[in-house]
Amino acid sequence: MNIVILDLEWNGSYSKKVHHYVNEIIEFGAVKFDEDFNILGEFSLLVKPEIGRKLSKHIAELTHITNDELFKVGVSFTEACERFNEFAEGCPILTWGTSDVLTLMDNYSYYTGDSEIKFLKQYCNLQEYCEYKLDLHDPASQLGLINCAEILGIKQDEEELHRASTDAMLSYECLKKCYDKERFKDFVTPADDEFYRRITFKNKQITDINNPLIDKSQLYFICDECNIRAEQLTHFKVKNKNFVARFRCPKCRKIFIGRISMRLKFDGLTMKKRTFINKPPELED
Repeated sequence: MNIVILDLEWNGSYSKKVHHYVNEIIEFGAVKFDEDFNILGEFSLLVKPEIGRKLSKHIAELTHITNDELFKVGVSFTEACERFNEFAEGCPILTWGTSDVLTLMDNYSYYTGDSEIKFLKQYCNLQEYCEYKLDLHDPASQLGLINCAEILGIKQDEEELHRASTDAMLSYECLKKCYDKERFKDFVTPADDEFYRRITFKNKQITDINNPLIDKSQLYFICDECNIRAEQLTHFKVKNKNFVARFRCPKCRKIFIGRISMRLKFDGLTMKKRTFINKPPELED
């Protein structure tokens, strides 16, 4: 199985057509390799903007791409997709996190009217896979590409980062360090209807304690020291989209604040608990 890692750069542009900002892709960068990590080819292509005529100052400084470059050597988005399709040849496509593939979907829909990308047959979220291999599972803190490279001891040239081809190669180096053939296959999924439903699902923070999705029997805390269930002293209140209440251990009599955050995701409701001896940030004066 050959594999392709794709990275994109984009510029926020206001579209009169849809009356909101679009993250307009300005560069494709990719690397193709086999399961032994032999590089089979690299792909780098600038895309001529059709929505916005000028790069934002931030994007220009970050990528070192200029407007002149884009309009002199850039190709249309549809041509870029055609060339990338030839390069990828039905390989599983990996991106670091889902923002690139979501941006690709938005651009593809904008220019073709089709919500499904024709050349995307299989997909893998490389960020998710590396978090698994490095045993980093905190949903509140996603692993950045640069941080992952640092953890893995991969040298980086700061001047060359934030270009699509360079970031694709850095992703390749991270995967090479973390690669487990059998486990990796579990993270590659077909780009079918469920894939599109899952990736476009908007996670929602639950802030109504009476929401029928909440299992109220789970709204409790265990004393960290005594390992027994604490008594709830106050009703839950919503602070900064979290539920907070005061609790007391019946054994050691320690009083603490319990905070619960709940998010509705594609696979269902997730609950995260934390305790504070002092006030949590949202209750500070």
